[in-house]
Amino acid sequence: MTSQGPPGLRERKKQATRAALSQAAWSLMLEQGLKAVSPESVAEIVGVSGRTFRNYFFSVEEAIVEASVRHVGSMADALRARPTHESAWDALAAVLPDLVATMVSSRADVAMLLRAGRDNPSILAAHLTSIDRIARELTQAVADRMGTDPEQDLSTRLLAAAAGVTVRTSLEVWSAGDGSTDLSDVVRAGLAQLRAGVPRGGIAMTG
Repeated sequence: MTSQGPPGLRERKKQATRAALSQAAWSLMLEQGLKAVSPESVAEIVGVSGRTFRNYFFSVEEAIVEASVRHVGSMADALRARPTHESAWDALAAVLPDLVATMVSSRADVAMLLRAGRDNPSILAAHLTSIDRIARELTQAVADRMGTDPEQDLSTRLLAAAAGVTVRTSLEVWSAGDGSTDLSDVVRAGLAQLRAGVPRGGIAMTG
């Protein structure tokens, strides 16, 4: 699979509406809690109907976690755009740290999403679904670089899965810290540790 060309006007409008609904759902949860988030309340903020909301999302939980996968396409494209002589690991290390940092609005928001997932099974289920979507996109992008079958090549799947776990774990560690370390540095250190082999006993890292 290769990267497609830029979307047309109609598709861009659909993407903008989806992003606006997701942002409204997220903001409403932050301000009033999950119970206040409904298709109708989110749609009202954006200025569309509840039916329009349901055309884009199966649930409010899906809309809330949408931000975590909104930029995954650009992540995959960035991997494909790296110089062809780079190994897949080098390309991941060059792209992921800074790109993940630009996708995150704040440490408090990440902590809120993770806490919501722990407290609400419906949020957790939507979050796990988003993680699976990210993993599939990363797997395809890595396969494109390596020229392998993303369904059957073990190395491709392991490498993409390892990168995804590193990003998720880095977000958890960083959001639980005091903010003294940049998220990009945490992701970069995580990738480096995993590539070298995690030392026995691990390495403590403040967020």
